[in-house]
Amino acid sequence: MLKGIPDVLSPELLKILMEMGHGDELVISDGNFPASSCAQRLVRLDGHGVPEVLEAILKFFPLDPYSEAQAALMQVVPGDTAETPIWEVYKSLINKYEPVNNRVENIERFAFYERARKAYAVVATSEAALYANIILKKGVVAG
Repeated sequence: MLKGIPDVLSPELLKILMEMGHGDELVISDGNFPASSCAQRLVRLDGHGVPEVLEAILKFFPLDPYSEAQAALMQVVPGDTAETPIWEVYKSLINKYEPVNNRVENIERFAFYERARKAYAVVATSEAALYANIILKKGVVAG
């Protein structure tokens, strides 16, 4: 155990976050996402939801100020009546930790899957909300 590190962040996930470089992407997926078939590196955080994982990660993870969007959400499929109130939770958390570089884009479902396959890692959660997947693009820590 370490002081100040949220319990939801496993040693494996912390290692991956440290290994990632500027421009690398991290997917935090809901329970329905095909994480195992998409991931180059898979971290399972079963029993946790995306908001708590997202908040824990954003405490340490800089978002890329040079990208058009720092985060991406999977668009609702045309004709689907699913509601996405969880997106407002994500935007609020992103704004809390990145008050300037906090743009979020929506990506068509299959384009999202393709981008996820190229991501550095996928964090699989047990989130039950639909369309609750999010991609974060890592920035730099100035020093």
